[in-house]
Amino acid sequence: MSTDQSGCGAPAGGVTVTPAAAGSQAIVEGRVLHDGAPVGTGYARLLGTGDEFVAEVPLGDDGGFRFFAAPGAWTLRVLAPGGIRAERSVTADIGQITKVEVAV
Repeated sequence: MSTDQSGCGAPAGGVTVTPAAAGSQAIVEGRVLHDGAPVGTGYARLLGTGDEFVAEVPLGDDGGFRFFAAPGAWTLRVLAPGGIRAERSVTADIGQITKVEVAV
């Protein structure tokens, strides 16, 4: 077995999820951009009713994030260095991928 992982084939930003593969999941995913360039340092948070903290993921090098959420209404909050903060309202539905692009 080879220990060289330089050619592992994993795509930037992680595994691609297609709508057909969403199945019984409600997925919220997207990218964070600043002046058209990916913001690769920071976090995306998923908040419930009344700003209840639910989950947080670091942004990928490509500015990407992904949440597997329960169906319903959510607030997506982005936090990045330099005081960057943005919020978007999103709705997640079973079997759907909700795509969000956040320009900060």
